[in-house]
Amino acid sequence: MNAAQRALELARESGFDLAGIAPLRPPRDAEHFRDWLARGHHAGLDYLARDAERILDPRLDAPRGRSLLVVGLAHARPAPSLPGGAHVARYALGRDYHNVLQKRLRKLRRRLQGEGLIPRADPARAAVDAAPLLERSHAAEAGIGFASKAANLLHPAFGPWFFLGELVLDTELEPTATAPAGSCGTCTACLDACPSGAILAPGRVDAGKCISYQTIENRSAIPHELRRSVGSWAFGCDICSEVCPWGAKAPDLGARFGLHPSLERGVERWISFSSDAQVAQELSGSALQRAGREGLARNGAIVLGNAPTAEGESVLLHALSFDPSAIVREAAAWALATGYAQVEAVERALRSETDPLARGGMLRTLAERP
Repeated sequence: MNAAQRALELARESGFDLAGIAPLRPPRDAEHFRDWLARGHHAGLDYLARDAERILDPRLDAPRGRSLLVVGLAHARPAPSLPGGAHVARYALGRDYHNVLQKRLRKLRRRLQGEGLIPRADPARAAVDAAPLLERSHAAEAGIGFASKAANLLHPAFGPWFFLGELVLDTELEPTATAPAGSCGTCTACLDACPSGAILAPGRVDAGKCISYQTIENRSAIPHELRRSVGSWAFGCDICSEVCPWGAKAPDLGARFGLHPSLERGVERWISFSSDAQVAQELSGSALQRAGREGLARNGAIVLGNAPTAEGESVLLHALSFDPSAIVREAAAWALATGYAQVEAVERALRSETDPLARGGMLRTLAERP
């Protein structure tokens, strides 16, 4: 067994389901990424444009780097039944995957060094999302999976339901020879099912139209024209993965990450959070913190506007008058007018609202009422 084969074996012994090795060099999809940025399809993800050259050539960050050891950890599970019918992307239902993968990558690094497969001087930098890497492209080259029309990575056994992580090695290891067999063929299920039309063409996604982007990364108001498309998705969106035939038979691995106890309460609670500190306390260990108090409250309001609950009305009325965020007040106004027919309450709030963002949103909401 050569060093590369043993390294992949150690990756699986460290708890990863998938492992492969790719040379550290510009990703195969570099030109596709460059064109995607040029078209502005990265929406507000400005760091991607800012870090573009480092993403397009990872050797700029790791001049001594030679190999990428790419790993995958599967997380498929049935969609849980959450209060009020709200939906949260499966990846964020339990423990934050960043912490899980980082811990296992550190374990893998120690084992690689302990067996002399890489020298102790090799920093073997661990990366889980945060590094400037076009990781799906590198993962495909490492044989982890194949690209989908929804710009996901697919594996025959796990479909799209797996996390990626990497060790950036200064040691050169033999690249993995082949990717798992499979393709999307003529299937267009993800393009057909996307409620906001974010998948513009096979492999090309407009982040600005994507529900996941809007409910997680967007720090402003969710565009009015997308709010109905958000439906009951309070954080992220799994629709393109749910309809993918490759993921239909993936094993149920929900026990790996559990269900965060905060999800036993409805999104009404998200609107009631008073501070980011309270969010950090109640959502400790959860990727849900990514959206922040303002984002979670905004999302909760949009969900209640699309799927009203009996408890939601009073929470929204309070937010409309007292929330310190103009973004949340405006989202509460939309929800009350759309889901609860509380037009008079919105008109009263508009008379005392001084923030231009909130006023503009409320006026549009009232104007678009049937």
